Amino acid sequence: MENWTNNFRSNRCAQLAGKPIGSRELVHPNDHVNLGQSSNDVIPSVIHISAAEQLKNCLVPALKKLHGALEAKRKEFWEIIKIGRTHLMDATPVRLGQEFSGYAQQVAYAKERAEKAIEVLRELALGGTAVGTGLNRHVDLPGKIIRHLEQRTGIAFYEAKNHFEAQGGKDAVVEVSGQLKTIAVSLFKIANDIRWLGSGPRCGIGEIQLPATQPGSSIMPGKVNPVMCESLMMVCAQVIGNDAAITWAGANGNFELNVMMPVMAHDLLESIRLLANAAAAFRDKCVTGIVADKERCAELVELSMAMVTSLAPKIGYDRAAEIAKESAKTGKTVREICQEKNVLPETELNRALNPVAMTEPGSEGSSGG
Repeated sequence: MENWTNNFRSNRCAQLAGKPIGSRELVHPNDHVNLGQSSNDVIPSVIHISAAEQLKNCLVPALKKLHGALEAKRKEFWEIIKIGRTHLMDATPVRLGQEFSGYAQQVAYAKERAEKAIEVLRELALGGTAVGTGLNRHVDLPGKIIRHLEQRTGIAFYEAKNHFEAQGGKDAVVEVSGQLKTIAVSLFKIANDIRWLGSGPRCGIGEIQLPATQPGSSIMPGKVNPVMCESLMMVCAQVIGNDAAITWAGANGNFELNVMMPVMAHDLLESIRLLANAAAAFRDKCVTGIVADKERCAELVELSMAMVTSLAPKIGYDRAAEIAKESAKTGKTVREICQEKNVLPETELNRALNPVAMTEPGSEGSSGG
């Protein structure tokens, strides 16, 4: 590949100079085109440069916009109280806006991880030539090229501190892939939560409604599937798989050259592209169109046995547990049972079973587990 590209450039220069293809008198493929460099230091550098550019220009902006959309939903949904869930079971109430604040924070951290990945990639192997010694290169070659790269990309690249590490190991690529995997894990969790929150809508959770982006079923009219959530989840699965390949490829370099760089480059750039495109589509075609079902949220809060948690400090854990069990057995709400049994005066009961108060720090009661 190296000789082919060098010959191609040499022949193109000959064409431009009006000389026959194959003429080497003006521009020689080795003496001129390949002057002072080797594929062994150029290819690792190109991987870093291309990945850093894609992170800066594609993934970071996509995550920034997704964060903004989730933040907007946090504000929009702040006053809506819903039931919390741990172990997939009813827990004490939360604000729907609080749930979305968690998603927004995950994406904020994802953006920071992408920016940290750019920092890792700023170190270039350029100048090490064949094995890291820098044989046959001009002393000023790396510096001049790196200054030009910074002007073109806006990224402050610098020459490797140790060329043997930079060419023999691909730890930086493995580290960046790990950051991408973490971003994928975050986005998968968010997409899957939103998918579940919109499930049903009548016979599932149904606390939110997702925008319809396509006909949901060829046999069930009116069915709306969470396709944007599922699309993002599949992308995340692919990125996690790419990370496994990159990790194994990084571990299998030998001495002064890792021959698995092509698959590492392919999978790294694919992961960045997939995450950027999927995050943008998820924002545009899902998050911005999410609508809360306030009535459904309020209904599930009132029906939940977990409401009894706030009574435990007032009536004791055992008595509270008895009320929860009776609620499960009879189908009556915790409030109805407490009113029937005169567990607390009406004013005190309403204050204790106020779901809004349960969403604030310092509220009475605990919900371990």
